Amino acid sequence: MELLHPSPPYPPCITISWSSSISSSAPITCSTKFPNKNHFHSSSFRVYSLKRSSKPSYEGLQKDPKKDLSRILRTEAAIKGVENKAKSWKHKQLWPKAVLEALDDAIKGCQWQNALMIFELLRNQYWYEPRCQTYTKLLMMLSKCKQPKEASQLYETMLFEGLKPTVDVLTALVSAYGQSGLFRHAFSTIEDMKSVVDCKPDVYTYSVLISCCAKFRRFDLIERVLADMSYSGIECNSVTYNSIIDGYGKAGMFEQMENSLTDMIENENCQPDVFTLNSLIGSYGNGGKIDKMEKWYDEFQLMSIKPDIKTFNMMIKSYGKAGMYDKMKSVMDFMERRFFAPTIVTYNTVIEVYGKAGEIEKMDKHFKNMKHIGMKPNSVTYCSLVNAYSKAGLIRKIDSILRHVENSDVILDTPFFNCIISAYGQVGDLKKMGELFLAMRARKCEPDRTTFTCMIQAYNTQGITEAAKNLETMMISAKDSSDTKLIGC
Repeated sequence: MELLHPSPPYPPCITISWSSSISSSAPITCSTKFPNKNHFHSSSFRVYSLKRSSKPSYEGLQKDPKKDLSRILRTEAAIKGVENKAKSWKHKQLWPKAVLEALDDAIKGCQWQNALMIFELLRNQYWYEPRCQTYTKLLMMLSKCKQPKEASQLYETMLFEGLKPTVDVLTALVSAYGQSGLFRHAFSTIEDMKSVVDCKPDVYTYSVLISCCAKFRRFDLIERVLADMSYSGIECNSVTYNSIIDGYGKAGMFEQMENSLTDMIENENCQPDVFTLNSLIGSYGNGGKIDKMEKWYDEFQLMSIKPDIKTFNMMIKSYGKAGMYDKMKSVMDFMERRFFAPTIVTYNTVIEVYGKAGEIEKMDKHFKNMKHIGMKPNSVTYCSLVNAYSKAGLIRKIDSILRHVENSDVILDTPFFNCIISAYGQVGDLKKMGELFLAMRARKCEPDRTTFTCMIQAYNTQGITEAAKNLETMMISAKDSSDTKLIGC
């Protein structure tokens, strides 16, 4: 049975970042057999060396780091070449390893437009044969990027190529609809799965849908999903309960969150884990309920559930948000004693906390420590620094940050440009603000409502109303051309 769904009526639009880095995991593999008699390519050409070997070619010989570097550079150049050739449909005999690694790299970087172009190039190769695993990975990427229209079209392409849908493929399609709030399409896909042999929705399918419902706070739909699971004889597992608990917690529905935790504990087939712990710590911490957060931390210790680095990062953020800097420091000291190495998230959290509190010296100290241990700052780090310096009126330090960023390979995003555009706009430096706006477009970072609002406010403050009106027109135009998220049930 062919499962076809109408494409949501809106065009795709997303900010993407381009990367030529090589994925450390194994690339997407592609079979070279041709069981489909309608396939027009020749089956005489076979490719056997698509997977990386786990054993060295010559045991006992020491690797030459220069040769390794040379191999990496050659592979990187090949991947980049594939990305460039993806814009042309003339190339049909490309190196399989380069094409597959380029596709894998684009998928892992959530560069959905680039990934779809490379996938079309892959489909044009003589050695190509469609595989459900590849479609599943592409659909999951489109789900993360909130591109339901592209996901629907990709699924139709899979059916056109003669592939039968699998549970994994349709679960990914459910996720693509659910992540964009298109619950009517998501539930329709679930119903279609029930009528396909060997393609019945499983507990993971339902857990994905529950997670999407919780994200949009459609708790009424969660009850519907649970009833459907019960009717189908599918029991909840830890992932299901964790999705419900996390959803209630983020919505501030603490009573329902604890009731769900009680149900989970009473269920003999699944018990709380570190993900459950993190949901409670994060929920109570963000809600400012520090006593409750500490209570459940102790309770989980009694259940022999050990915290991880994410637990400590959330506690640091919660204590910092509450102004409890001594306790925040005690968590960091505990991490050091227990050999929990701080991550980029740890440093970003501490820098943000001290920045919002106006503790510039302490913030700068942790920023220096971060660089001293060789940890590379990212866009989030620089956003926190710029916001703190702007609030303190230290525009020269923002100039320094900007110079540092321009001379680094850090991947910038729209929030960073919004921060720095706002900072220069507040001090009336309209020239710099305009330059950054152009640089933003050059870096393929699409301006959003926040970008336009900051610039309009800056121009109005300086009495340049014509420029402000032009920006308002641009903002309306950008809004009309972007994806419209329709939430259905």
